[in-house]
Amino acid sequence: MFPLVGGGTGYFSWVHLDDAASATVLAEEQQAKGVFNIVDDEPAPVSQWLPYLAECAGAKPPRRLPARLARRLAGDMVVGMMTEGRGFSNVKAKRELGWELRYPSWREGFKKELA
Repeated sequence: MFPLVGGGTGYFSWVHLDDAASATVLAEEQQAKGVFNIVDDEPAPVSQWLPYLAECAGAKPPRRLPARLARRLAGDMVVGMMTEGRGFSNVKAKRELGWELRYPSWREGFKKELA
């Protein structure tokens, strides 16, 4: 029931809970300092991940909702996330913590976890 807003051009970065937990444990064990982006290897636009998520969940493809209407219904922040969001990089976490992901791609995680 979650619609695709506008062109779905906003990027999201995903992470599986187990991957987030393993990064947290590594950071704590190493007494790491600073900020780390704990995300998968593949930031993706909403127009790619939302239909795939629906398919994996056995749901109908998402309907499209014009940004103008979505802004009136859900507000500027939601429309901004769905149309202007930017992906994040996990390079620092992998390099400095030696972090390895169980699910390097949201595609793999969605498919395995929603099967």
